[in-house]
Amino acid sequence: MSAPTTTPATATPSTKPVRQLGDRIFAGSATGAGVLILIVLAGVAVFLIAQAIPAFTASPEELPGGRNLAVYIGPLVFGTLLSALIALLIATPLAVAVALFITHYAPRRLAQGLGYVVDLLAAVPSIVYGLWGVAVLAPASLPFMTRLQDYLGWIPLFAGPVSATGRTMLVVGVTLAVMILPIITAVSREVFLQTPKLHEEAALALGATRWEMIRMAVLPFGRSGIISGAMLGLGRALGETMAVAIILSGSGIVTFNLISSSNPSSIAANIALQFPDSTGVAVNTLIASGLVLFVITLLVNSIARWIINRRREFSGAN
Repeated sequence: MSAPTTTPATATPSTKPVRQLGDRIFAGSATGAGVLILIVLAGVAVFLIAQAIPAFTASPEELPGGRNLAVYIGPLVFGTLLSALIALLIATPLAVAVALFITHYAPRRLAQGLGYVVDLLAAVPSIVYGLWGVAVLAPASLPFMTRLQDYLGWIPLFAGPVSATGRTMLVVGVTLAVMILPIITAVSREVFLQTPKLHEEAALALGATRWEMIRMAVLPFGRSGIISGAMLGLGRALGETMAVAIILSGSGIVTFNLISSSNPSSIAANIALQFPDSTGVAVNTLIASGLVLFVITLLVNSIARWIINRRREFSGAN
C-alpha cells in the first residue's frame, strides 16, 4: 500500500480589519481631545508656577500686609478647607438620604420629578446662592446660632459672640452644602440603581425589611460611589467664589468659631475681591494662592478617581 499523500498547508495571509473613514475620524478626534485636555492642564500649571515664583522669592516687606507668604496663604487655606468640610458634613448624609428615597421609596412618577428638581439645583448660578444666603439664610439663622451659643458655648465652634448680621462661616457652610447637594445626590443615585437585583431580592427573600435590605445590599455596594461623589462635591466647594465672597466678610485669621463676625476667608473669594486693586507682587501673591488651590483641587479629584477605579472590576452579581 502506498502511503497517503499529504498536501502542504498553505499559509493564509493575515488580514487586518479595515477601519472606515468615520472610525478613523472619531478615533483621531477623541485622541486629540484627550491630549488637548492634558496640554491645557499642563499650561495652567506652568502659568501658575511661573507667575507665582516672584511671590515665593519676594521679601515679606514686598508682600501684602508685610507678612510672610505662608502667613498670608495659611489662613486662606484654613478658611477654604473649613467651609468645604462643613458643607461636606451637611450635604453628604442629606444627599444619600435623598438618593435612597428616590431609588427605593418614592413612587416612580414622584421619583422622576424629584430627581429633576434636585438636578435643577446644579443649574442655579452661584451668585444667586450667595444672595439667598445673605438675604434669607443669614437673618433666619440668628435665633439658631444664639441657641448654639447659649447651650453649646463651651465648645470652641460655638463660643460666640454671635454675629449681628448672621454672615458667618456656618452660613457659608450651609450655602455650600446646598450647592454641592445635586452632585453627591446624582452620583449616589446612579450607584444605588446599579445595585444587583439578585442581592436585593435575596435579602428580601431571607425576611429582611426594606431598610435592612438597603443596609445589607445597597449601601455596601454603593459605598465607593458615595465617597467619590462626596469628593467631587468637595472639589466644587473648595473652588466656590461668588457665594463665599458675598456672604463672608473674611479676615486673615485662623479661628474655629463658626458663629462670630470674625471669620477666615477662602482662597477663591480672596482672589476675586483683591485682584482688581492689586498690582505688582500683590498679583503674584494672589496667583500663588491660586496655585495652592489648584494643587488641593487636583489632589481631591485624583483621590475621587482612584476610588472610582477601585470598583471598576465589580459588575453584576460577582
